[in-house]
Amino acid sequence: MRMGFASSLLFIMVVAGLTSCKKDHYKVNTSSIKVKIEISRLEKDLFTLKPEEIIPAVPSLKLKYGGFLQLFSYVINTGDINDSSFGDFLVRFCTDKQNNDVYSLTMKMYPDIRQMESGLQAAFRHYLYYFPGRKVPGVYTCITGFNNSIITGDSVLGISLDRYLGADCEYYPRLDIYKYMAARMTPQDIVPDCMYGWAASEWDFSTVKYQADNVLTEIIHNGKLKYFEKCMLPESPDELIFGFTSDQMKFCRNNEDQMWQYLIENDLLFKTDQFTIRKLTGEAPFTSFFTNESPGRAAVWLGFRIIESYMMKNPGVKLEDLMNNTDVQDLLEKAKYRPQ
Repeated sequence: MRMGFASSLLFIMVVAGLTSCKKDHYKVNTSSIKVKIEISRLEKDLFTLKPEEIIPAVPSLKLKYGGFLQLFSYVINTGDINDSSFGDFLVRFCTDKQNNDVYSLTMKMYPDIRQMESGLQAAFRHYLYYFPGRKVPGVYTCITGFNNSIITGDSVLGISLDRYLGADCEYYPRLDIYKYMAARMTPQDIVPDCMYGWAASEWDFSTVKYQADNVLTEIIHNGKLKYFEKCMLPESPDELIFGFTSDQMKFCRNNEDQMWQYLIENDLLFKTDQFTIRKLTGEAPFTSFFTNESPGRAAVWLGFRIIESYMMKNPGVKLEDLMNNTDVQDLLEKAKYRPQ
């Protein structure tokens, strides 16, 4: 009995040590880095105007919101903000009854956004730690008629708050938004989605120019984006980073080796058809190649684990070097990935 207890205690200490090392891998000192995020709320500036005030307000809206106003206009399908018809389209958008109801619900849920600003400030302090030469984007909120969740552009980051009204929002079932997707449309998902969206914009798959577009490339690319997100939000639980339930996260951890072996044994890693790629990396209630207990995008978690292994085994590699590395085979080989 004493031998068994001692062995168990040693095992616990080893596991605790491994967990600590893994946590320390992401923990960096950002206390000296100053970031000030002040979010401009376009939805308030629009929906507090009277209908007859909207068109005269367009010049001041252009001045205040700059490039974001144009991105917003594209998302809500009101065209070029310099077109003479833009003001009329904006009036229609702002006087639509459902949009006004959604605005009221949004303001009830987000009367202030200080917590959001604080979370983004912490995340972008990490961004400047890893990428000291880059600029922090201007951040804006809006409602878009349930279109894009995150809007990105040159030095611009927009958050569509009507996409974060909570898993039980009455509008989501009407819009055929599945429950597994609505579960990730909550206030706590905003900052993680912002950082993932920012990374996906900065290192867009189509512009990074990998040598091939296949399953392995896609899971490695998405794994890099998730690794970036984890570095920006080191205190956030993996469930939040990946959008998994606790049971789905347990499935991934308990079946990592089996999932990886399945991809190898069924010759899936180098498949180039988009159907297979989407089934492994796209939004879904589960990954059909595995089991119903698996989360959708489970292969992305494998990609993250490969990248995590690569960075741990190559401590001299900077995050920017990783994000710009398009040699998938080199990443895989140097990762020396051994799934648990």
